[in-house]
Amino acid sequence: MQVILHEELSHSALQDEQVFKELYREYFVKLYRFTISIVHCRESAEEIVHDVLINLWKKRSSFHEIENLNTYLYVSVKNLSLNYLRKQGKHVYVDDDVLYNKTAYTSVDPESVMISKEKVEALNGFINNLPLKCKLIFKLIKDDGMKYKEVAALLNISVKTVENQLTIAIKKISVAIRKSDTL
Repeated sequence: MQVILHEELSHSALQDEQVFKELYREYFVKLYRFTISIVHCRESAEEIVHDVLINLWKKRSSFHEIENLNTYLYVSVKNLSLNYLRKQGKHVYVDDDVLYNKTAYTSVDPESVMISKEKVEALNGFINNLPLKCKLIFKLIKDDGMKYKEVAALLNISVKTVENQLTIAIKKISVAIRKSDTL
């Protein structure tokens, strides 16, 4: 996967539709998963992410002012998601059915694939049973590859809180795995 660099977005060649397509491919799925965990509506999540990416593209002439694109995009979708919820009169909470399936199956043996799927489902169940804040932080760091500092900025919490919540998440998952004979 090619990472979009600031230079690519700030050059005069930005008129190129291909650069926008790369930006879209690079960030859409990660932002969509994060957004749907907030708004709980696939269509609205898709629209919010699309709006953020389109707005970024429209403002590409001032792109050089953005220090961290990843954080900028996550904060943007978070803010639009919260605005959406306010308009809907809803409270923010994290959905248990957030898309979480990055496991690639290496075996073509149907029995192995079935066992692997069961393990992934069990692990997803353990993750989904985490307290909401732990689960969100765990997914942002482990699934989306965000740094502690980025997660802290996104959620308006300290880096130490991120570290503590991730530690809690990992401990709870480890305990659940030990208690389960599934994994």
